[in-house]
Amino acid sequence: MNTLVRFKKENQHTSMFIWIGLLFCFLPATLSAEVIGSVSTKFKLLGANDKIVIEAFDDPDIDGATCYLSRAKTGGVSGAVGIAEDTSDASIACRQVGPITLSEEIKSGKADGDEVFKKSTSLLFKSLQVVRFYDPKRNVLIYLTYSDRIIEGSPKNSISTIPIMPWR
Repeated sequence: MNTLVRFKKENQHTSMFIWIGLLFCFLPATLSAEVIGSVSTKFKLLGANDKIVIEAFDDPDIDGATCYLSRAKTGGVSGAVGIAEDTSDASIACRQVGPITLSEEIKSGKADGDEVFKKSTSLLFKSLQVVRFYDPKRNVLIYLTYSDRIIEGSPKNSISTIPIMPWR
């Protein structure tokens, strides 16, 4: 009987580690962003207020390209403990902040649609993404932000462009 009890405990621990491992497999990787500021949009009696958060991130593949993202962040008790689902509302503005040199992969269009930023907007299955495209005819970088979900995404989106100019 002692062996049976030990076997059940070992299986419970193994099951727990498997579930934790699966959870991390489904959580989206988050590229780092710097929080610039926020404003409250709705008062919550318990927990943090709903907010619009402004974050900045640099394109990981292109020095001299920075994007500013504003996005909704749900507050309250569920937001404070990290289980709230943020809305799909977001806006983006990207700027050239230094000299830009494009790699051959970007110039050729092979890197079109590459993810440059991703942030989880719910406990599971939903994220806000930014992807990059290059328009060689106009020598312009295009950044698209949108929200996706494993089952159903949102048509809400925003774009910003960076015309590549000589840097002084």
